[in-house]
Amino acid sequence: MTITARELNRATLSRQLLLAREPLTVQEGMRRVVALQAQEPASPYLALWNRLTGVTAADVDAAFAGRSLVKATLMRITLHAVHAEDHPLFRAAMQPTLYASRLGSRFAAAGLGPADADALVPELLDFADRPRTSAQMQAWIEERLGAEKKEGAWWGLKAYAPLHHVPAGGPWSFGPRPSFVAARNGPVPSGRAADPQALRALILRYLAGFGPASAADVAQFALVRRTAVRAALVDLGDTVEQLRGPDGEVLFDLPGAPRPPGGTPAPPRLMAMWDSVLLAYADRGRVIPPAYRPWVIRRNGDVLPTVLVDGQVAGVWRALPGGIEATAFHPLTPAAWDALAEEARCLTAFLGDRETAVYSRYHHWWAKLPEAGGEVRMLERSVGPAGVPQG
Repeated sequence: MTITARELNRATLSRQLLLAREPLTVQEGMRRVVALQAQEPASPYLALWNRLTGVTAADVDAAFAGRSLVKATLMRITLHAVHAEDHPLFRAAMQPTLYASRLGSRFAAAGLGPADADALVPELLDFADRPRTSAQMQAWIEERLGAEKKEGAWWGLKAYAPLHHVPAGGPWSFGPRPSFVAARNGPVPSGRAADPQALRALILRYLAGFGPASAADVAQFALVRRTAVRAALVDLGDTVEQLRGPDGEVLFDLPGAPRPPGGTPAPPRLMAMWDSVLLAYADRGRVIPPAYRPWVIRRNGDVLPTVLVDGQVAGVWRALPGGIEATAFHPLTPAAWDALAEEARCLTAFLGDRETAVYSRYHHWWAKLPEAGGEVRMLERSVGPAGVPQG
């Protein structure tokens, strides 16, 4: 079976709850979308707002406070929000990557090696049996290793050790000064060996949330070796099925997973920074037109808040004192602008008194956007009684 580029796009949007917001709890929504990049604290909130009906920022606050959602270093060695029950599985699948990255050169530059990590991590987790600030964690390391090794050791251990970030207030639960608590997911991880069962389970979750996808896409999403992904896909056998992508590449998917027709309507959306739908593939062309990729994904890795029209990135947006400003990279129809204005009204209500100028420290990128071919509009800021989108 061959799937067209447009059908591939609609399958992604369907799995990611972007064809229509759905009446799910925060926890149910998180399980459906698998993981949300969370290096910017507001992003999981805005990502869930884009996908769920009736969700409020307080709902997400409560999920983090109750630890049904957790924030930790996971896929792509980046902070992600995931369902608490998924953290052990995802962390086990990431073990070889975290081992290689965080116990590598900078850890070694402090005069430390993997054996030191094996000795330190269990004790560090015991110390973090209750929330500890970064300063407290570093002081603990300094007592054991000395001041000269503290920085390199903490750089490695804060991502390698199974730690959750602790909600510490602020507009989006997590502020610039993180605190940590032990994940306590079972046996303490050690060594560089992969957990084949965990990797196979992660692949199935990924395909459910982002499929159809290639082995390279899976490897990009988790930052794991392609050879390991290919071996896991072989082991999965008939649990997955193969399709041919638009360029003839082999794609994998779950049998019976939803693949809407290419003509399925896709409503406009104002997407969060670093939204996972933009980053979960080696080939990001299914959502980002190649010509727009350098404007949206900056060289330092910043991924700007995007405008999605007909399922594709069509521009970027930012919150300004006068409202939500949208920059389109190509002309949009009046109907698209009207729909974006409605989204802007609802987004403004969602931001409320949390952070009306969300992402403002990234505004310097707007000076580097192209000047020709598009349009900039300040979208309406008035809010109706509910302020919560339903479609």
